[in-house]
Formats: sequence, structure tokens, C-alpha cells
Amino acid sequence: MDSLIRILKQNSSIPRADLARQLGLSEPELAAKITKLESDGTILGYHAVINREKWDTDAVTAVIEVRVTPEREGGFDRIANRIAGFEEVQSVYLMSGGHDLMVVVEGSNLREVASFVADKLSTIEAVQSCATHFRLKTYKENGMLHAVEEAPERLSITP
Repeated sequence: MDSLIRILKQNSSIPRADLARQLGLSEPELAAKITKLESDGTILGYHAVINREKWDTDAVTAVIEVRVTPEREGGFDRIANRIAGFEEVQSVYLMSGGHDLMVVVEGSNLREVASFVADKLSTIEAVQSCATHFRLKTYKENGMLHAVEEAPERLSITP
């Protein structure tokens, strides 16, 4: 199963016949394994990794560090699930270190993300503080390198 998941993480659109051959399985065996992984919640979905430099969009992504007061008998889970329910939120992680949650948010512009933080996130009673960091450029995402331009060769300057 580890090999199957590793291959699907790298390329979930690989033709099933090729994948079965790579793993030494028949196509029905492969289909059964994938169905099991999907039905038991191991595989939650499939998505494309998009190079935003190539896709004409002005969307903004922010990583927000959030400190919260954990709830009695709910800990961080209820708060994290509440935050995860917002449409703008792409990911929520429980973290170690100086903050409790890391929230990844996407908006159509800076104002939309700022409005989310001010009007929705920071108004949750358990939220103590937020620190917002905006993504400026992506070099690698979900294991995929984005096209990195090579620095032009500098010409030597002589007196």
C-alpha cells in the first residue's frame, strides 16, 4: 500500500494499467486497493498542483499562525473544525511551537484575506492572536518543483 500511495501522491492521473503493471498487480486488484483506500478515508481526494505564475489569477494565499485557548473536553479540535469550516480556509494544522494552529487561507485579493482575519477568524472567542504571512512566490509545492528561472550569468566588470 505504501508504494501505491507514494505513486498516487506523485501523479494521481497515471493510467491505471501502467500503475497496476508498476506494482505487479492486475487492474481489478489495483482497483480494489484504491477503492479500499478511498472508502476507509486514507485517500481523501485528488488535486492538481497549479503553477500560479502560468495561471492568470491574482488570488492571494496567506499562512496565518493562530494562538487559541483550548476548550475543556474539546481541546483544539472543535476550534480547528470551526475554522476549517470557513470557505476561505484551504488547510488547518495543529502545530508545535509558538502558535497552536496554522491556517492556510486563499482570497481573491489582500483585502479579502484581511477581511477574513478581521471579521471571521479573530472574532472567534477562543482566538487569542493571529500573525498573517502572505505567499509571495512558490518554488516547490506538494513535492512538485515550479519552473525556477536560472539567474542570468553576470558579466564581469573590468576597470
